[in-house]
Amino acid sequence: QVQLVESGGGSVQAGGSLRLSCAWSGRFFSNYGMGWFRQAPGKERELIAAINYSGGNTAYADSVKGRFTISRANAENTVYLQMNGLKPEDTAIYYCATGFQAGATTNAGLYNLWGQGTQVTVSS
Repeated sequence: QVQLVESGGGSVQAGGSLRLSCAWSGRFFSNYGMGWFRQAPGKERELIAAINYSGGNTAYADSVKGRFTISRANAENTVYLQMNGLKPEDTAIYYCATGFQAGATTNAGLYNLWGQGTQVTVSS
């Protein structure tokens, strides 16, 4: 049974950086694409970054493009989200997820396994 566990959230001032990690427990991590989502209070969950099985293909929402970078270390069963230039509007709970597909899936409806989330708070 695969489980996803996020870490690395916290509080930071605007303009700062954080790196989130998501650990995959189980087999076959390197076969599947991964995504990072976030959900701010009162808003729907938003897919913000996706990466394919090898790390060779990534996709980003316009809201984070140029500031956030998704990457993965298949030998460590871990996917990362490097967040730079953080803004107060980036405040949310951040989740990693997979849909057990090989590609950098940008269809949020195809993701079906989620971590528990990690809180990111950006103050102005």
